[in-house]
Amino acid sequence: MLETYAPIVLFTYNRPKHTAQTIQALSANQLALKSDLYIYQDAPKPNASQDILQSHAQTKNYIQDFITNNTQKPLFKSITFIEREHNLGLADSIIDGITYVINQYQRAIILEDDIIVSPVFLDYMNTALQRYENEEKVWSITAWSYPIDTSGLGDCYFWRLPHCWGWATWASRWQYYKRDITWALENFSQSDIDYINIDGVARYYDHLLANAQGKIKTWAIFNYLIGYKHNTLNLCPSTSYVKQIGFDGSGVHCGKEGEVFNVSHTNMKFPITFPQEIIESPLALERIKAFELSLKKPLPLRVYRKLCRIAHSLSQKVSYLSGGGQ
Repeated sequence: MLETYAPIVLFTYNRPKHTAQTIQALSANQLALKSDLYIYQDAPKPNASQDILQSHAQTKNYIQDFITNNTQKPLFKSITFIEREHNLGLADSIIDGITYVINQYQRAIILEDDIIVSPVFLDYMNTALQRYENEEKVWSITAWSYPIDTSGLGDCYFWRLPHCWGWATWASRWQYYKRDITWALENFSQSDIDYINIDGVARYYDHLLANAQGKIKTWAIFNYLIGYKHNTLNLCPSTSYVKQIGFDGSGVHCGKEGEVFNVSHTNMKFPITFPQEIIESPLALERIKAFELSLKKPLPLRVYRKLCRIAHSLSQKVSYLSGGGQ
């Protein structure tokens, strides 16, 4: 039986329709009524266009209306709305918001405004948070998984990457977080980098290099690197409890081709059986590597061009590592 319920931290900016879908799906969870919800909305950039200012205002109005309705017909235990006075960008907004909330509650569930969750998402997240709180080898609980063959995987498995399309962690882990580019550049050998890159089939470490070169400013690659240095793993469901709806071109680095990373239907199964041991699943690793490699096979030019567009929108999939940005 659950003893406590983690707060939910939601980060938004200027996508009112996405924000509404995210909040509505979240409120369909039975445990929403027992959960405190914190909503962070970043401020527009000083040079923001009129379209962005308008959509930003629409997002704010939706949130305020939802809070008013929640007082009349509660869907969440409480809702706290934090409006940024100045634009921080997604990376800094997420780091600051997680740090504040997790220090108050010692754990937190984190979402962005383009994640649709299953009706049992909160059951899975809270149960796993309670189960693995004292297992220091578990770095985070994730709700997304690669869309791979699930046969033989069980209901969930452990592996190396801390996905950020709906995830959770504890203050005891987050205390080690630092967005330190110099440290990251100086403390990873080639064998470390190969591990980070899923034995060479992916290019996640490139996101650190892009941060170092000032091309992007992201947060989640550092969470992965720090978790690796602490010799940790992350719990993943065999079938995702979330669906990414940001592949419609509304966000940064988004494209419809990115739908390849979504499941057709989110996971509705709960209760579930957890792994008996905290070790990386060799079967999941093998299938994930095969999935990554399948995106790189020689293909007809038409398909190749499509996958090039996918590679561009991979930043949204890797937004789970890179944290996106406004």
